[in-house]
Amino acid sequence: MTSAFRAFRVFDNGQGGGVAGRIVSMSLNELSDGAVVIHAAYSSVNYKDALACTGAGKIMRRFPLVGGIDVSGTVESSADGRFKPGDRVLVTGFDLGVAHDGGYAEYARVPADWVVRVPDGLTPADVMAIGTAGFTAALSVLQLERHGLAPEAGPVIVTGATGGVGSMAVQLLSTRGYRVTALTGKDAEHEYVRSLGAAEVLARGSVQMGTRPLEKATWAGAVDAVGGDTLAWLTRTMMYGGAIACSGLTGGTDLRTTVMPFILRGVKLVGIDSVLCPMDVRLEAWRRLARDVTSGARPGPLATMTREISLDELPAAFQTLLSGGARGRFLVKLPGSK
Repeated sequence: MTSAFRAFRVFDNGQGGGVAGRIVSMSLNELSDGAVVIHAAYSSVNYKDALACTGAGKIMRRFPLVGGIDVSGTVESSADGRFKPGDRVLVTGFDLGVAHDGGYAEYARVPADWVVRVPDGLTPADVMAIGTAGFTAALSVLQLERHGLAPEAGPVIVTGATGGVGSMAVQLLSTRGYRVTALTGKDAEHEYVRSLGAAEVLARGSVQMGTRPLEKATWAGAVDAVGGDTLAWLTRTMMYGGAIACSGLTGGTDLRTTVMPFILRGVKLVGIDSVLCPMDVRLEAWRRLARDVTSGARPGPLATMTREISLDELPAAFQTLLSGGARGRFLVKLPGSK
């Protein structure tokens, strides 16, 4: 094990200095405690990472802290019998990159209860191309189906379709036989979401969202990573018994709607949490991802939606996400990857 390694560590520079991250040299004994040491190969960049590592959102609960809410690699050492050196593993969520040193380093040390084995059929790079965003998309599809959604029920809409959650949701749903409508504010990216499996693309600026408590019943299900006015519109346009999986807030945190969709159409609004999700549900979602991502008819969907970057390129990736310019996923290749 190397005595020193590179890490992207975030500091609170106090009044006037704000929160900012930079590349530093660290040793293992500087990392947060944990029973499992991971020789990290890949991480990813999520909207939450951009908020946390720039101070644009009050995400991190202590400083200094290695950023990154995702990590994958191989077990270097373990004090827990469930894992042994050489096991391919991943961690997403929990306190990683929030109150516990995260994935933007060559090594991560984490509690064993956070660790998931990389599913058969996927590589450490694959699971970080999926990352928290894709994991959230898989949880969304699982919950919609638990609430009765099936391909024959009708069309499913995915909002924020060019983002990490949206891109993966489009691909997962289309692979499972759903007719997917992608909603995006990026007019230049329509062909991209079609390549992921969208049957129809709606330009966000062309949609008349209306003001009535109930609008035309259109969607059997929805994966929403936007929130705000878009989510309110979804509640008004769901078909009877339809369900919305809500996981995002890029469009705002307020929800201005009425009880009408819920008491007259039986609409279900399902919150999706990828952070503290129970381990049995977590494992089910990763099994689903391993099956559906590798069985898709379209070649290389992860490669299509993924851009590989280094630790040094993290600040630019954060700004791209915060400005709404991201397409798909940023995959962070760490110094220790092979």
